This record gives sequence, C-alpha cells and structure tokens, in this order.
Amino acid sequence: MDPMNRGPEEYGHDGNHTDENDENGENSAGPADPARSGRPPRDPMTPDFGQPAPALARTVQLVSGDFLLTVNPVDGSEIEPCPPGERPERPAKRTAAERAELRRASMPPVPPGPALPRLPLLERQEERERLVRLLARGRSVRLTGPAGSGRTALLGAVADDCADLAPDGVVRLSGYRRTSGELLHDLFAAVHDAPLHRPERAQLLEHVHEIGAVVVLDDLEFGGAALDELLDATPECAFLIAATPDVAAPSADSHLEEVFLGGLGRGGGLELLERAVGRVLDDEEANWAGDLWFESEGLPLRFVQAGALLRQRDQLRADPHAFEENGYFGDAPVDAPFAADDGHDVPLPSLADGAAPAALLASRLSPAARATLKFAVALGGELPHQAHLPALVGDTHADAALSELVGCALVTPVGGHYRLAAGVRTQLETVGYAEESAEYALSAAQHYAWWSGHPSVTPERVAAEADAVQAALAALVTTESGAAVLLARTAAPAFAGGLAWAAWERALRSGQEAARNAGEVAEEAYFHHELGILALCGGQLDRARAELEASIGLRGALADKRGMISGRRALALVADRSGGALPGGRTAAAEEVPDARYEESASPPGGIPAAFALPEPPPEPDTLVTSRVTPAPGAGPAPSRRSIISGTRRNLVAAGAGALLAAVLGTVVTLGATSGNDDPPGDKVTTEQSAKEDRDGDGLTADKPQKDSTSRADTPGEEGVSDTSGTPSPSDSGDPSDKPSESGEPSDKPTEPTDKPTKPTDKPTKPTDKPTKPTTPPTKPPTTPPTKPPTTPPTTPPTPPESDSPPTSPDISNSASGPGAEDRI
Repeated sequence: MDPMNRGPEEYGHDGNHTDENDENGENSAGPADPARSGRPPRDPMTPDFGQPAPALARTVQLVSGDFLLTVNPVDGSEIEPCPPGERPERPAKRTAAERAELRRASMPPVPPGPALPRLPLLERQEERERLVRLLARGRSVRLTGPAGSGRTALLGAVADDCADLAPDGVVRLSGYRRTSGELLHDLFAAVHDAPLHRPERAQLLEHVHEIGAVVVLDDLEFGGAALDELLDATPECAFLIAATPDVAAPSADSHLEEVFLGGLGRGGGLELLERAVGRVLDDEEANWAGDLWFESEGLPLRFVQAGALLRQRDQLRADPHAFEENGYFGDAPVDAPFAADDGHDVPLPSLADGAAPAALLASRLSPAARATLKFAVALGGELPHQAHLPALVGDTHADAALSELVGCALVTPVGGHYRLAAGVRTQLETVGYAEESAEYALSAAQHYAWWSGHPSVTPERVAAEADAVQAALAALVTTESGAAVLLARTAAPAFAGGLAWAAWERALRSGQEAARNAGEVAEEAYFHHELGILALCGGQLDRARAELEASIGLRGALADKRGMISGRRALALVADRSGGALPGGRTAAAEEVPDARYEESASPPGGIPAAFALPEPPPEPDTLVTSRVTPAPGAGPAPSRRSIISGTRRNLVAAGAGALLAAVLGTVVTLGATSGNDDPPGDKVTTEQSAKEDRDGDGLTADKPQKDSTSRADTPGEEGVSDTSGTPSPSDSGDPSDKPSESGEPSDKPTEPTDKPTKPTDKPTKPTDKPTKPTTPPTKPPTTPPTKPPTTPPTTPPTPPESDSPPTSPDISNSASGPGAEDRI
C-alpha cells in the first residue's frame, strides 16, 4: 500500500466476497479467489511462519560528475569511477510542455474542498509593468518588500506576462534555505532532462551558461558575493528576485535594478477586505478597516486575515452555535464578546485581534486544524503535507484542515509546500500552542521515519518533504536522540537518491550529532562514511579523508569488516584524486613513497594494509654499480670494485634485506682476504671459477679448479672445454699469481668487467665487493714495464708452482732491453 495514495482496501474495496454456498459466513472475510479476482495467489509459506518476507533495501545508482554512486542504506554508499558504458549522454533540454508539467508537479498541493476565491492584485500595476519592461531588456531585478506585502503574488503575475520572452521560458525557483550552488543545480534540473545525474561543478557551469530563461526566484536568503556568483554563472538569464529587507544587499558590481514593494493605500486595503469578505462593508466595518490599515501599514496579508475574521463573524451572526462543534465557546476567555439581546449581533473584533488575528482565528477552527497548527509550531513553522495529516492527527478527514488554514491565511506557500505565515507562529506560541511541542515533534519524527523507509515511497517524494523532515530532526537531536537517529538513518538515503543533496548533508550532520549523544557508535560510523562520500563527490578531498578515516576507525572498533572495506575503497579513491599517500607508505596506485634524504630502510610501523595491496609492476633489471679509482703515477691499472645491487627497493622490507645481505657479504670478503694464504681445508666447498682481482692491477684472473673437482676438466680440451692457455693460473695457496701471463691472446671468457649487468651466483664464496688490505706487505712493483708477451701462444698451458712459498715478482730485468723495448714501453 502506498502510504500517501490510498488504495481501495482503505475504503472497504478489498476484493473480499461472501461465498453463496457458505451458510455460516465463515469465509466471508477471507480473500477472494485468485482465479476470479485476477490477483496472483499468496505465498502459502509466509502465513505458516508468521513472519512476512523482509523487504529489500532500496538502493539507487546515480552518476555524480565522473563517479558512479550507489546509495546503499545498509552498509553505506559505495563510490567508484564511472565506467565508460555508464556515463550519461549530454542532457537535452526540456520542451515547453515538459517544463509546464514539471512546474505543475512542483507547486503546492491544492487544498481539498470547494475552490477558494482568487483575490485580485491591487495597486501593483505600475510595479508589474516596470518589472516586465526591465526583464524584456534582459535586466535582472531585485524586488524587496516586507513579509506579507504580496511579493509572491506579484511574482506570479509577472511570470505569466513573461512566458514568451526567453527561449527556455520562465523558470520558477524557491530560494528558501538554498545556497547559490543548490540554486544552480535546481536551475539545471528545471531546464534539462537528466534523471539520476548530478553534474560536477565544471559541467554544471557549462550547462547553465547556455540556459536562456527568465528566472523568477522567490524568498532569496543571501546576497553579496554569493548572489554575484549566481548571476555570473548564468549570463543568458534575466533574474527576478524577491527578498525581504533583512537579506544582505547585492554588491555594487551586480548591476541589479532595485524595486521596493510597500503596503497598500487606504482605498486599496478597503477594496481587498471587501473582496476577501465577499460583500460591501458597512460604515462601522469601514472605520474598523481604516484603523487596521494604519496599524498594519497596509500589508495585504493583514487584510486577508481580517477578511477571515469578518467571515467568521458573519457565521456567528447567522448561527450563534456555528462553532460549538469546534469547541469555540468552551475555550473562549471570560471576556470574550457576547451576543446581544436578540442573540444575533456579534461585535467587531478588537484592533489588537485585527493586527494579530492568529489566536482568534485558530480558536474557531476544527480540532483537526488546531492539531495541524500544533504540529506546525512544533516543526518550526513547517506544515506537513496534507496526505500525512490523517496519520499524524488521527482523523481520516484531517486533510481537509489545509483548506481551513489556507482560507484563513494562516499558512502561505513556500516552494512546493506550505508553512505558517509571517508572525503566526509567534502569535500561536503566546496562547499555548507550543506547550506540547516535544510530543508533537516526536510523533512527526516517528511517522516520517516509517514513511521515508517504506518501499513504495520514491526518493523524489521524500525530497519534496525535506523541510518538514529536517525540522523534526532539529527538534529531537538533543531531547530524543534515538528517534532522531532512526529518522536520519532512513531519510538520508532517500534525500541522496532524490538529488536533494543539501537536505542529505543536513540530515547526516543532525544524525551524526544525535548518534553521538545517544552513544550509538555503529550509526555514527555510518554518518561519518556518508559525509565522506558526499565530500568526495563535491571535490572536498581533505574533509572526505577525515570523515572516512573516522568511519573506518569506528567500524574497526566494532569489527565491521564490510563497512571497513567500503570505507577503505572510498579512501583509496580519495588518495588517488589527491595524489597523497595512504596509511602504510603507499599511494593510491600501490606504489611506495620514495625517500630522497637517506638510504636507511625500515619496515612500515603498521605493516602494509591488505586492502591497499594492489598488483605490483614487473621488477626492473639488476643494476651494476662500479667504482673507479685513479691509479698512482708509475703504478699499474687501478683496482676496480664491483657490487651488484639486487632490485630497486620495490618495497621497504626488500631494501632492508638487501642492506643486510650486503653487510654479510662484506664480512665474508674480509674474512676470505685475511685468510687467503692458508690452504683451504679438504672438507670445504669452493667455487670452480671465481673472479679475483690481481694485486698488481693486471685485471681479473680466474682461479683454477681443484684436482678433485668434477665440474670442469683439469686439462684443456677435455670434455669439450676450450683452451685456457691464455688465462693466468693461480697458485696452490689460493692467492693470485704475481707473474703476468706469457700469452697475449685473450681467453674464451673475458675477464674485464662489462657494462652489462650480471646475475649473481647462488652461493658466492669470495665476492670482491670491497678490496681488502693483504696481511703481508706486497712486493715492490717493478721499476720497468713488463715484457710484451709473445704473439704466438705456447703449445702447453703454464704449470702452477708446486711449492707453498708465496709468489715472487717476475724477473723482467732482461725483458726491458733489446730491440723494440721502447716500442713495447
């Protein structure tokens, strides 16, 4: 059943029938036969268990900028980059018929019952023509007048006159509790057909820049720079703005035309009063009206209310018991006017009652109308929709109370709903209508919590009732926090789905405060999450990060894994948009934050969060780092140093392991260099071909494998091993021989370092990461350069010396003489 539109079952047309064969009438209240009624049969399992099937959560998916937002009322909204296939097309503008239909749907509801007389617009013809002329020239106008001066009626008349001036027609907006940005979104939605699409700021400005319409804006509540922002964003629009004198004035650069609207003259006030009463006034009533005009400064609202007082007086003169059923005489004060001797003469209201007539008018209304006024006072002046009045008041005909209130001018239209007229709330509070405000506000909050969460209620209808819902929230945040949390929890997702994001934000903040007062941590985490999503959609990244981190922290304390996952996804999207780092030293793209100040490696304090562990790119190739030392004059080639740094610190843990490995290898090299003169024990495993640097700087030599080695043959040419006669042979002690090779031919395996990185062996035994100082002093370097090796390699490889004595420097005294010595040098 739709809670706002009654179904046939509420009027007894539930399809039940009485079986003619049932003499006792036992089946008279049962359901009709599905075959004859056309309805599908009920599920027989549901009545057996006694519990109805749970209703699915109402989720709404919409596009906000380049985000795809899924409003989830259970765990919180989810946001992600909008896929290309989900992006909406450029919105098209509405036709004139569509704009007219949208305008009729956004107007306040028509009161039930007989149509009320439409009062004329008196003494406003000059202002009306001036406004039309200014708008026709493309000028924007600000109409300033006090509350009750007839601004809304004048705006309606001017809007009818300007229907054909602009290509996009006339757009009527309400500035009640609206900001400049919200009005831009309202203008976009009124002209463009874009369901479930809320453009971002840049897109919004692009769309509204192309709108050419006459914008009639009533009840504006801001001025100055905010108004300049609204006007600058819509250069093709002409604005007719209505505001009260207490609203901030526009800036000097806004170029707005100012028109002030005052009260009616004495003659205009008398004519309006006669139109409201429906007859000609007698002399006594005319004098009373003159005093009222002086007291009220000619405000039209006071004359309309005075006309309601005179109509009630006429009813009492015709029937003294006309309002007894409403309890008028029982609630009247002791000094109330009494009837004359004939029982039909009723004196005129006092001048005080004419200037503040709300209390006297309300005392003669029906009980349902008076209860409705109490709800309005409790809700800060907001009047619930007439469809809610039967449920709130407890009377099936309470919706007719709206007709009484409109006829007495106690309520006035604001946007798409009604609220108490200017000064009425204060007048009602003085006579006790606010004594039970807490109970009435709680009743309204409970009703709205049920209604807004009903599956049949669309988000757009909840958004239309946003002002009354927010008023109930504001009244219960500090007094009834539990009811306020429930109402905010059910209404906030509907506001988001209905694109009423200003109401969504206010509901979230009220709910967050109420949840904190009530101690409901889970609900407070939900409101923090939603506020973070809203800030992210609005481009407020710092606020979004703060709200989402607060939500994740609260949900972590409650072990709410699903909520934490949803929050972390949104937080990763925030970091991706801001380019900042997430907890754990990672960016949104799962990359490490580089450290440019020092090379120390440390593990993250809290580890790397699993939620941010995205696939890493393939590792980069190893890098060979070499160090060059300038040799001393007269010395041989300078010793070189090579070290292989494995990896590029793909994460901090791997960097720390690499540093530790380098330290261990350095220790091994130092120990190996200091014990190089000792014979290696037989039970130790040595490498078969390890590169070691010669002390005299003749480059790197290769150690000859041991006799018992099985990896390589002892003799050249065995097992297909190439000849190594050109490679110097080490001594048995493991140290490199100081005697240079006699062969000038290069070996099959190069010994000089190359720029190409090499892969380190699995078990290095003597890496030369850092040259160490030998334990024995090196031999004196030769004073003359060595002899040039022969061009023809020897037939047999040189045999290493068998003695354990340390190697001696080669005898090169004779090699420096003879023919060609200078060339060799």
